[in-house]
Amino acid sequence: MESVQLFELASRQAEWLSTRQTLISGNIANANTPGFRAKDVTSFDSVLQSSQLPMKATNPLHFIETPTESFAVESEVNKGSATQLSGNSVDLSDELMKQGSIKRDYDLNTAIVKAFNKMILMSVRKG
Repeated sequence: MESVQLFELASRQAEWLSTRQTLISGNIANANTPGFRAKDVTSFDSVLQSSQLPMKATNPLHFIETPTESFAVESEVNKGSATQLSGNSVDLSDELMKQGSIKRDYDLNTAIVKAFNKMILMSVRKG
């Protein structure tokens, strides 16, 4: 059975959410820019499948490969929505729904980390 590195996984998701938040905010800021194409990142599921979490080293002399990839950016995200006369593809209602989804994911991420942290602290106090 493979152990799950919960805190590292939560950190990776928080980094992905931060990247997505930046792109969606940029989409909203450029909603009136002529010719602007909306952007988003690939799903977190595909990020997890494409990269594994790095191995831990037991000795400082061991070679550790650090992941240097960033999250892939998709530029044609609102394909189903109508393009405005200015050539802009930003649909504000979709972007605001994505913002709400990002907030819910942040809240869930921090709640899970908080619960596991509390559980670890309780096991240390009892032991």
